[in-house]
Amino acid sequence: MSLLLHINTSDTLAGVGLSRDGVLLAELHNYQLKEHASFVQPAIKRLLTEQRLTIHEVDAVAVVNGPGSYTGLRVGLASAKGICYALNKPLITISALTLMSKAAVIAMDKELQPVPLLCPMIDARRMEVFTVIHNRELEEILPAQALVISNESFVNILLRQPVLFFGNGAAKYRKLTSSTNASFSTEFATNEALAALAADAFCKNKFANVAYSEPFYLKEFYNG
Repeated sequence: MSLLLHINTSDTLAGVGLSRDGVLLAELHNYQLKEHASFVQPAIKRLLTEQRLTIHEVDAVAVVNGPGSYTGLRVGLASAKGICYALNKPLITISALTLMSKAAVIAMDKELQPVPLLCPMIDARRMEVFTVIHNRELEEILPAQALVISNESFVNILLRQPVLFFGNGAAKYRKLTSSTNASFSTEFATNEALAALAADAFCKNKFANVAYSEPFYLKEFYNG
């Protein structure tokens, strides 16, 4: 059995949570981007207290390491690495884009909907987004990148098969495409997906190097 602590400060909504064997036990959120640093440690302490657990009982720490807000990513990873280093616990890093796609798969599976190719998009200012294209197994069809989108973006893929675009950057592309193979959705809740991805990584011993792990910026000057 695994008890995992997860931290996500990659976007406007920050969250910390606890899960056991991939099932979310509890979580807390903060909507104030510039207060993520002061939110994380008290929130972790509160979660553990409410669940009648101690930090020593946590088996590993999972953190969303980007792409996303430059400041938020640094806050989350620093907190996770500090706990792992102090308590000699494994560190798990989760891509924000993979997390978004996993959340979409979970939501569509619950509604018994077929899962098309998935294109999560994170707003990176102006006409740029952080994006990737996954299949339902979360394999990369198009690698993660910072992309300045235009009406030519994704044309070759959309000619062959349907793609679901979602996330806070998807509205930019919605204005540019008329493809009938392009569909759009709002953001999907990621709490259950983060617990599932963290549990899978733990079971497969997919751990990051605590000393040398860095945020996955894709583009270093995005400072949200």
